[in-house]
Amino acid sequence: MSGHSKWANIKHRKGRQDAMKGKIFTKLGRMISVAVREGGADPEYNFSLKSAIEKAKADNMPNDNIERAIKKGLGDTDGQNYEEIVYEGYGPAGIAVLVKCLTDNKNRTASDVRHSFSKNSGNLGATGCVSFMFDRKGLLIIDKEEGLDEETVMMSALEAGAEDFEADENCFEITCMPEDFKTVKEALEKEGYTFSTAELAMLPQNTSTLDSESDIKAMNKLIDMLEDNDDVQEVYHNWDME
Repeated sequence: MSGHSKWANIKHRKGRQDAMKGKIFTKLGRMISVAVREGGADPEYNFSLKSAIEKAKADNMPNDNIERAIKKGLGDTDGQNYEEIVYEGYGPAGIAVLVKCLTDNKNRTASDVRHSFSKNSGNLGATGCVSFMFDRKGLLIIDKEEGLDEETVMMSALEAGAEDFEADENCFEITCMPEDFKTVKEALEKEGYTFSTAELAMLPQNTSTLDSESDIKAMNKLIDMLEDNDDVQEVYHNWDME
């Protein structure tokens, strides 16, 4: 089970452009508000909200911002009604790309996403054109630290109900079925493990490489443009960046 972690390489690149905290706080606030609207304001009974808050704290979002996002979800929406939309398309050389959005204006978001693809040697596709290449999984990533033994972490993960375990020089990657995510995560937390990533994600079944420098440049720019869009929550792809 141990081996090269392809998803960790993809995941660690995702979000690099969100280093601008104002932008990522906007996205996280929207995620929290929508979670509250859909499942209530108590994170103990709303796992989506609990996960969103944990992600916000991991990105150092101030508690005041989190509270405001929760209150917004409970009441004042400023006339905004966000809905989740997933766009599918192809990047340079046919790289599969999924773009998860939360938007209050589908026409605007579709136009922006389409522009990002077309400007960077890609094209927006029809629903279902690439989603079959991805599996929805629970994803837990533990950064390697001194004293963490690979065999011990692997056994802990498998005993907690994980489906798979991989390791590379930087981290341990644990995947599980979506319905087991909460159980696996809480079991590992009880053993003292902390996560750099803990979420439900769309993981590629296989990855593809890019050989052309122009394709690599265009793919990086495509990801950057998509992540720079406030409506875009997640960008998943099957590009092996090594």
